[in-house]
Amino acid sequence: MRMRRRAREEDPEINLISMIDVLLVLLIFFMISTTFQREARIRVELPRASETPVPGVREPLVVTVTAQGAYLVDGRELASERESTLRDALAQAGGTKHGSLLIRADARTTQQSVVTVMDVAGQLGFKQVDIATTRAAGAR
Repeated sequence: MRMRRRAREEDPEINLISMIDVLLVLLIFFMISTTFQREARIRVELPRASETPVPGVREPLVVTVTAQGAYLVDGRELASERESTLRDALAQAGGTKHGSLLIRADARTTQQSVVTVMDVAGQLGFKQVDIATTRAAGAR
């Protein structure tokens, strides 16, 4: 009787070093290719005009009006859209020391939101109120 020796079965083995290398390369790739944005930055689509105003000597106080009607004074979002909140924020941000106010209103915002900013600026005594626009496609 011939006894046959069974071949020893080897346990399957997973090479973890190669898998870790691939994962690290993918991690580095995604870290490099990802663009990071500040969450405070809000995208505002400005209306178009044929000519942009020449910037003044002094930096104006900037009020941004989002498409939803929210206000940002020098990049800080206000707690509410009320006129009194906007007036207090403009007064705290320097008020009429700047002399000029720049309104960056989204093209899709309501006209009332922009008029409210202009009304508050007039009440506080701003001498110059500008509205930011982008250059129209056909304009030079």
